[in-house]
Amino acid sequence: MNKIILLLCLSLSLFYSCTKEERVDTDKEHKHTEVFYTCAMHPQIKEDKPGKCPICHMNLTKVTKSVTAQEPITQKTDKKLWRCEKYPEVTSEVEEVCPLDGTQMVLVENKIQASEVVAKVKLQKSQMSHFFPAYFPVSTMTMNKKIRMLGTVLQSEDKESSIPARVGGRVEEVFIKSTGSFVKLGEPVLDIYSPKLITAGEEYLLARRTYSKNSSSEFKDMVKQSEQRLLLWGIKSFQYEDWYKRGEVPKSITIYSPATGIVRKKNAVVGKYFQEGQNFFELSDLSEVWVEMDVYEHDAGLVETGQKVTMTFTSIPGESLDGVIDFINPVLDSNSRTLKIRTTINNTEGKLKPGMLADAVLEMKYKGSPLVIPRSAIIDTGNRKVVWLKNSDDSFMAKVIKTGLESEGYVEVKSGLIEGEEVVIEGNFLLDAQAQLFGGYEDFGGNK
Repeated sequence: MNKIILLLCLSLSLFYSCTKEERVDTDKEHKHTEVFYTCAMHPQIKEDKPGKCPICHMNLTKVTKSVTAQEPITQKTDKKLWRCEKYPEVTSEVEEVCPLDGTQMVLVENKIQASEVVAKVKLQKSQMSHFFPAYFPVSTMTMNKKIRMLGTVLQSEDKESSIPARVGGRVEEVFIKSTGSFVKLGEPVLDIYSPKLITAGEEYLLARRTYSKNSSSEFKDMVKQSEQRLLLWGIKSFQYEDWYKRGEVPKSITIYSPATGIVRKKNAVVGKYFQEGQNFFELSDLSEVWVEMDVYEHDAGLVETGQKVTMTFTSIPGESLDGVIDFINPVLDSNSRTLKIRTTINNTEGKLKPGMLADAVLEMKYKGSPLVIPRSAIIDTGNRKVVWLKNSDDSFMAKVIKTGLESEGYVEVKSGLIEGEEVVIEGNFLLDAQAQLFGGYEDFGGNK
């Protein structure tokens, strides 16, 4: 009996010893301390013993580094996710209607996977006492953006008109004194001497006199044809009625404005002969004006017709006007690298004048709910964008990501992160400096 107990104790002691040795060996495989000497100015220099930097001849600094073997990074598989369009925080893994408003849920594209770790940093206790990082969990969010633009008030080409010579003649008198004058519809603008017009008027008088004596349909048609000709040549009905009452056609016939607007160009001069089709005056109706704005190239792809834009003007302080984008220039200005967009504004009160400046704000809402992180979490080296993630309380790892749209301090993550991962938003530059100083990026095969 005593022999059996002795053999059992011996077996347990041997098993415990082997297990302890295996655990010690396993710990050694996962963690050990590396000591080397490097240059503060040239961190790529690593020596086994103290000395001077071969590049700048500064004394090498001793570095004690705790190295942990790289753990495999678990890649999450893609899965489909549906969200309420008006309530993006409500999600479902199956396609169904939104429980809040009854609308059909929309599919959220989720092609984002974790990227490869390019660096790891483990801080010592002495470093952690001075390191106070802040974290942000990678989240989905509905993104909004405000684009601020400078606009200019322009005359609306849709409201441009003219007062043309519908029949050839010589100008006898001009009632519009200068450009910039306001002309109303039906207002007299000039007197013209036109033999062709006088002849047409006399033909009208003759046809009407004949019809008054013989009320046949033939003479009635002649009167209508004469009236139609005079109307097409810009003569008002009350004018040829007055001619009939007076029994003669005046040598100087008044022309009335067919439109309302500001005189943009004045061509009519007393004594000048105009042929049919030439313009006496060119008008601009300022009851509607255009506001043309410049959008920078990086925002050009976000602008669409129908979007609402809010404008303020120094000429009308305390007020703002709303418009809708109704035109987007298909060609980018190669000099200013901007895209011209335009909106039409009602200006019946005449407060806005062509040439005035406008401060415009275009507010847009992106479709869907992409993954986002704060802009401060990203270290942009020019060649790539790196973020640092929390691995444990004292260890961190760096990943390369691809980004998309930016809005109000948040950046869309196209690839490289998974929802729920915690990125460092304060202290990430210290981690980056630590990795660069100790060659952390090279250890993991990354490119600086």
